[in-house]
Amino acid sequence: MNVPYQASNANAEEIDLVELFRALWQQKLLIAEITIGVTLAAAAYAFLATPYFQTRTYLRPIPQSALDQLNETGIYKLTPEDAINRVAGGLSSYDNRLDFFLNNQELFQAIEKRGDSPEQTFADFNEDAFQMLFPDPKRTDNRNAFVGLQLTYPKGMDGAAVVNSFVSYVLELERREIAEDLESLINNRLASLDMRIEAQRASYAASKEAKIATLLEEDALKRAELQDELAALRTELKTRRTYRIQQLNEAISIAESLGIRTPTSPSAMAEAPRSGTQVIRTEVTNQETPLYFMGTEALTAERDALSSRSSDDFVEPRIAEIQSELAMLEHNREVEILNEREGEDVYLLNLAELREEAARLTGIKLDTERLRLVRLDQPALQALKPVKPKKAMILALGLVLGGMLGIFVALVRSLMSRAAVNRPAFS
Repeated sequence: MNVPYQASNANAEEIDLVELFRALWQQKLLIAEITIGVTLAAAAYAFLATPYFQTRTYLRPIPQSALDQLNETGIYKLTPEDAINRVAGGLSSYDNRLDFFLNNQELFQAIEKRGDSPEQTFADFNEDAFQMLFPDPKRTDNRNAFVGLQLTYPKGMDGAAVVNSFVSYVLELERREIAEDLESLINNRLASLDMRIEAQRASYAASKEAKIATLLEEDALKRAELQDELAALRTELKTRRTYRIQQLNEAISIAESLGIRTPTSPSAMAEAPRSGTQVIRTEVTNQETPLYFMGTEALTAERDALSSRSSDDFVEPRIAEIQSELAMLEHNREVEILNEREGEDVYLLNLAELREEAARLTGIKLDTERLRLVRLDQPALQALKPVKPKKAMILALGLVLGGMLGIFVALVRSLMSRAAVNRPAFS
């Protein structure tokens, strides 16, 4: 029972497809007109739209030897990889691009003005115009390292001049920045050396003052000790003289009582008869002869001489030595030499090395104009064919889209006609 029903549905569908084809065929002129119209519109866009061109440049690392002059300064190190990375950073910097745009307006006359300021115009242009080119990160071979800059520009602009000038502009900026960094490092090193020299001068001055103070203190101490020793010796000599005078007085008294006027000896007194019948016999049990045997004349003369003496210094040789040492302490020649020193920098530690380093730093002269940071592998060239609009593709798309739109419009009209025919009439 279901088979006839299915067959009737299939026949209905076949009839509908045939009718649909017939309806489209009947509107073939409409489809053709729409297709031609859309294609003409696409062609108008393809041939009337502003053509855009592309140009690019490639930069590669330089040999290590090209950076020897910079690296031999000893205070700035730059490898070829660092150099090309610096240049890549400069090329991708928006600030650098904007500065180049503002300073070279004549190169950008062909771009469409946007907004009220040049900055807004450049912001729109930069968003789609510049593109950085890098090698595949999976390939780590340094021989294939490069950095590129691609520019998409409208007709009427010298894109090659823009790219090449911008690369030169960035390279000059990087050279100038390296020169400024080097100069700053040199000035910092020189300032550090000056600080070290000044610190050594201050240290030397402090040590010199400390040495002078130590020498003067030692002299003062030595002088005080010598003066104390001199005073003690003089006191001792005076005491000895007083003691001697007392001895002489006692000996004179004894000699007067014995009647000894001139020097004699115990044996002589024993042999010589004295007045009267008495004879004095003296037995000497001590090796030293008593002082009174000198006689009153000699003892009195010695006592008078000791009493009239104004100074005992000549008696003790040490006093002369002390006075000589005190006289030498009046002038410390080492202190005088230290105070009279001229050109004291020669006494600073490591001064020669510090001055040599300062002279080397001062003599560093880097020719930044000859400093190479990258190797220009391919300069930008003016493009001969535009990259957009792609006329053939636009025409093909216009033809396809026009045909599809025509068929769609024809189908809509056909369905609307059938719906109007099948609609029941109402009185």
